[in-house]
Amino acid sequence: MSTDQSPLHLARRRAVQALAATGAAALLLSGCGSSGPSGKGSSDKGAASASGGPAADAAGGNGGGGKRTVKDATGKAVEIPAEPKRIVTLTQEDLDAVLALGVKPVGITNGQGLNEPPAYLKDKVQGIPVVGNLLQPVMDKVIAAKPDLILAGDMQDEQMLKQLREITPATLVTMAPTDDWKLSFRGIGNAVNKLEQANKVIGDYDAKAAKAGAELGANKGAAVSIVRWNPTGPSWMEKKQFASGVALDMGLTRPKTQDKDGNAHTPALSLEKINEIDGDWLFLSTLTDDGKAALKDVQSKPAYQELGAVKNNRTVTVDGSVWSTRGGPLAADVVIGDIGKALGAK
Repeated sequence: MSTDQSPLHLARRRAVQALAATGAAALLLSGCGSSGPSGKGSSDKGAASASGGPAADAAGGNGGGGKRTVKDATGKAVEIPAEPKRIVTLTQEDLDAVLALGVKPVGITNGQGLNEPPAYLKDKVQGIPVVGNLLQPVMDKVIAAKPDLILAGDMQDEQMLKQLREITPATLVTMAPTDDWKLSFRGIGNAVNKLEQANKVIGDYDAKAAKAGAELGANKGAAVSIVRWNPTGPSWMEKKQFASGVALDMGLTRPKTQDKDGNAHTPALSLEKINEIDGDWLFLSTLTDDGKAALKDVQSKPAYQELGAVKNNRTVTVDGSVWSTRGGPLAADVVIGDIGKALGAK
């Protein structure tokens, strides 16, 4: 899911921090059996992730009707099909992940702040039923999809999770609040029994990001400001937030005012503090029509026009449904392309 800082989201996030940390320790230290059709447990192969995403406690499963036991992002042990065939994704990060692994789900949700799937995935999800909005599934539609595995993102609504588990017990919370996208992606890769392929995708991404960063010419190592414009003002992204991490993987830096660890973003800034969003380059995104209107309004104001990036014509408008989310490999590819197009040697 995104790094939204609404009061509801912040409350939910604080409520699960301790649980997520406990789950992370459990993933590292514990193991439980997994059986294929024969019913015999297979040997422990270790966790797929250090924290957060679904980790395999055993390789398990011989295909067909086999089962594996994994632990989800909260540390909960969940029995899932060894080879899931009908997957429903409840966040665009889950959707991004399975599509990157060549898996076509049977049910998806709309993108963040959208009444349709995210534009960058649109051509890949033609014909797939939409079962609700982001983390707000319509249960009848989920039932109609007949899932054998539900990937529930960072859902923390226990009542909703209970309903989903009545549809299929193989319902996984795939993200913890502190997970980065690579960790969650590896966990999802394990859940769909494609961990080796997930590791290759990450390796290919790392190589592509490094190569793209090396080709930025005079802008190599530039300080990039990454900002989401809200109806109440701008918020800059912390260093471990998804798009920020991609920029760092490309060898770029962050402005000194934004050189802060964390995977969220600041509260909306007032016009008096707008200088905090300045940088060598300024990447601007929005998620709502109100946010777009607020950005358009401020662009005529002196405080905005005095920013160095604005004076130097180094502002770039980007897709908030990519740049302001928790991300996945396909979104990362978009961010690399956006940065390369803006900063690349001409």
